Amino acid sequence: MSKKDIDQNKAGVEEQVANETTETKEQAAEEQVEVSVEEKLQGELDKEKDKFLRLFAEFENYKRRTAKERVENMKSANQEVMVAMLPILDDFDRALAELSKSDDAETLKGVELIHNKFKNTLNQKGLELVDANAGDVFNADMHDAITQIPAPTEDLKGKIVDVIEKGYKLGDKIIRHPKVVVGQ
Repeated sequence: MSKKDIDQNKAGVEEQVANETTETKEQAAEEQVEVSVEEKLQGELDKEKDKFLRLFAEFENYKRRTAKERVENMKSANQEVMVAMLPILDDFDRALAELSKSDDAETLKGVELIHNKFKNTLNQKGLELVDANAGDVFNADMHDAITQIPAPTEDLKGKIVDVIEKGYKLGDKIIRHPKVVVGQ
């Protein structure tokens, strides 16, 4: 083998190595492009999943919020009706007090039946009497002081002397505070 042949073989081997290197680089680039496409698609899928989950959570919050608002609206509508019925209940109480003074037992019995039925219906809808009696300690959060008078006895100072108007609550909310006279 001559030097020329060796140089040709060497050149051929170098060319072959260069071709293989180029092919390997091209294959690596193709694999990298394929991996990049897969990674890109996976990233897009993850973004869409995240977007869907956020939208679903937002919708659940909306449903919960609207259900809560609906319940509050029902309570407030019920409250308006109850507040409108309170003067009628007060009139019934006054009528019973006056009829009990008369001799007409049959009329008294009839009015008591209607009064009890009306009161029970309101109680079933959530109306409750706020307890306020003479001698109880005055609580500004629970009672509405109409006036203050000198206490008839020492033990009635700062306490309720008389209840002018009954108070009522609907559920946990007071819809009308009892109006009281306080001793000073």
